[in-house]
Amino acid sequence: MTNPCELVEIYTDGACKGNPGPGGWGALLVCGGRRRELKGGERDTTNNRMELLAVIEALGALTRSSHVRLHTDSQYVHKGMTEWLPGWRARAWRTAQGAPVKNRDLWERLDALARAHHIQWVWVKGHSGHTGNEAADRLANEGVSSVLDSGSRA
Repeated sequence: MTNPCELVEIYTDGACKGNPGPGGWGALLVCGGRRRELKGGERDTTNNRMELLAVIEALGALTRSSHVRLHTDSQYVHKGMTEWLPGWRARAWRTAQGAPVKNRDLWERLDALARAHHIQWVWVKGHSGHTGNEAADRLANEGVSSVLDSGSRA
């Protein structure tokens, strides 16, 4: 995405065949009429890790600080970024119950990437016909397939 635009629309999704099991992530970036699709996967992972990785990879693909509207069907990602993250940071990456935050490595990466952008976090209902979410779901499932077909990390 070399041409600047006013708003980058990002749609993300994660998928897992078994939890844990082979998983995939997908992201669709739309900017000024241009589209970019990203996908990947891991052999042994969880759905939550794939949801997080989809957002991390999408934000990491941006080449400059951007205004972003990020759509996710993951309550885990949405609530993590809009509600839970400040508390986790304040409690040295502990939950309100005192337990270590799961997937801390990915949350820290996402936190750092998110700080570089102006992001509006939008939760969408999954599998409800939302065009961007359906595209991200397709990409995430292609990420799973690539792992299953290759027998290694895609």
